[in-house]
Amino acid sequence: MQRVVIVGGGVIGCAIAYHLAIHPLFDGTVAVIERDPTYRRASSALSASSIRVQFSTPVNIALSQFGWSFIEAAEQDLAVDGQGPALGLQAPGYLTLASDTGAAILSDNHAVQLAQGGDVALLSPAEIGARFPWIDIAGVAAGALGLKGEGWFNGPALHMALRAKARALGVLFRTGEVVGFTRRFGAINGCELSDGEVVAAECVVNAAGAWAGQVAALAGVDLPVRPRRRMVYIFACRTALADFPLLIDPSGLWVRPEGPQFICGFCPEPGEDEADDAPLEIDETIFHDRLWPVLAARVPAFEAIRLTGGWAGYYDMNLWDHNGLLGAHPEEPSLLHAAGFSGHGLQHAPGIGRGMAELIAEGRFRSLDLSPLSVERLARGERLVERCVI
Repeated sequence: MQRVVIVGGGVIGCAIAYHLAIHPLFDGTVAVIERDPTYRRASSALSASSIRVQFSTPVNIALSQFGWSFIEAAEQDLAVDGQGPALGLQAPGYLTLASDTGAAILSDNHAVQLAQGGDVALLSPAEIGARFPWIDIAGVAAGALGLKGEGWFNGPALHMALRAKARALGVLFRTGEVVGFTRRFGAINGCELSDGEVVAAECVVNAAGAWAGQVAALAGVDLPVRPRRRMVYIFACRTALADFPLLIDPSGLWVRPEGPQFICGFCPEPGEDEADDAPLEIDETIFHDRLWPVLAARVPAFEAIRLTGGWAGYYDMNLWDHNGLLGAHPEEPSLLHAAGFSGHGLQHAPGIGRGMAELIAEGRFRSLDLSPLSVERLARGERLVERCVI
């Protein structure tokens, strides 16, 4: 009987545990070790909880498509004692705007999305203005609008539902901090906790999110995953704006409705905010000096808004190519990784969990070919660049 230990009880770890528990060929045990069961700093709890097919790589598009279908079925499939989660899935789509310099890339990405079965429309500036009259189309050369399979949901509720269902299926969740690994004949065979206890395992999975690089280092692996702070601002607008999607401005700013208010954030320029473990605090100056002028220029109604709050969370940023890292590194084949999703881990967690369960139980990715995300590409010096990271 195989004993699997998952380091990290965030949404990725819980998704792997759930899919292992339901896999017909897996007859072992699963334990999830999480150092902070309050998830106060976990990316899963601090995400903007959105989902899209507007990626540039086929594997990410496929993961989003499965994630959408999983979320749609979650009320039934993740029910415990007849009670399923209310995930509040909404489908207004994403509207990605491009300037003259970005129009060709937008068109190239759109072709990839269509080839993967995505329902995304490429719009001219006039079509954007007609469909969303509250947008100022100055400087916009084109836009892409997701017509199906894009929107947002209650991400923390999905995380907790996966955790609860996995526990109901027999997965053990325990509190502890992994500070090292034990070995037998050179291979990892257990996790050493900070209190000195050792949890034995035939298979260990590093799903530690933003801290996956630190966990990998305990095994001598240089995994290029680091915590990168991203700030989300909440604001109120007095004007009602109909059919508001998640809007991505050419500047890198994004904004979407959140109940009666709005949330927004931005993608920092390369080299900006690059400190590991930056304090999880929002900087209101950034909102007032950088974001508000862009918001007001793109949506004139946003000239009269009021900042009401916000939060900060970490991306588990893969500094190599901004894509997930799955499987074992050639330098340490006895440790599996599922990390580095660079801001799209929550929406892809269902597919990542299923794929990792297949890798453990069957030795291969079966339902979706996730091999492009293999950790081995680091050793080969190959990059799978995701151009649509926000």
